[in-house]
Amino acid sequence: MTQHPTLAVLGAGSWGTALAALTARNGVPTRLWGRDPDALAAMAAARCNQRYLPGIELPAALGYEPDLATAVRGAAIVLLVVPSHAFATMLDDVAPLLAPGATLAWATKGFEPGTGRLLHELVTQRLPGHPAAVITGPSFAKEVAAGLPSAVTVHSEDAACAQRVANVLHAPNLRAYTGGDMLGAELGGAMKNVLAVATGIADGMELGLNARAGLITRGMNEMLRLGVALGARPETLIGLSGLGDLVLTCTGDLSRNRRLGLALGKGIAIDEAVRQIGQVVESVLAADEVARLADQHALDLPISAGVRAVLHGEVTPAEGLKMLMAREQKPEYPHGLFGNA
Repeated sequence: MTQHPTLAVLGAGSWGTALAALTARNGVPTRLWGRDPDALAAMAAARCNQRYLPGIELPAALGYEPDLATAVRGAAIVLLVVPSHAFATMLDDVAPLLAPGATLAWATKGFEPGTGRLLHELVTQRLPGHPAAVITGPSFAKEVAAGLPSAVTVHSEDAACAQRVANVLHAPNLRAYTGGDMLGAELGGAMKNVLAVATGIADGMELGLNARAGLITRGMNEMLRLGVALGARPETLIGLSGLGDLVLTCTGDLSRNRRLGLALGKGIAIDEAVRQIGQVVESVLAADEVARLADQHALDLPISAGVRAVLHGEVTPAEGLKMLMAREQKPEYPHGLFGNA
């Protein structure tokens, strides 16, 4: 029998709980930490995260630890699953607690607010010397927790680190691939949130399946062009972390960002839409960071820019659609696959 390292999962929302349940079922000694001790106690008693994953039974082997230092102490792998806006603070909290040589992994998607930096850049800055890996790909928490077939990808600059993290995730109902392009993997996971709002808006406005397919395809083009400008590998972006996650979030109603778009397309105000969703919607911050990066690299990303304008109330969804459709007719790839089109 394989002897698994101890894993600490930090973040007891839907995705953190789903990953902790997955690893515990895999025989990995797993501790789940969350900011709300009462919520953790309720989860332990009911063996269910009633708020985020109602009706899904959690494994008896899963441990719950309300104290951060105790959760992290002695863990060979520490997995952060917190919103992107809280990621830097969480790194600072964890840094003095990590055991020497402990692996830091994260399943957070997004940018650092205000800078546009990807999360692996923060890890390199704040926790030098620790092996680091990002977990991403097309994976709704509810389906992973329920044991439905899924696939993720683990990227690290250290191949052994990527494999170590993939080993605790890989299961009969989940394939965990590995790769070495952290920048590309993170960009796909962050940018797809913005594009999911676009397809959600189109579906909320009942624009049809043709419009949805066109938005996904041209959105993929925007992701590729920005990724290549930043130094990502194209094959990463057409894999699970890019295309795979993009298709999932643009078409699946479990996506918070798609649901935000659906609400906006139906004429619901953004504040009310976010309130109804009841969870962090990453696209609101991500749209600003995509725009910042596009400006830095002189890239025209009309779908992403249109989503940002709608989210900031600068244009209505109908006005945004009109702007997109009024763009000049041109070749699909006037400057090659990764030109500024």
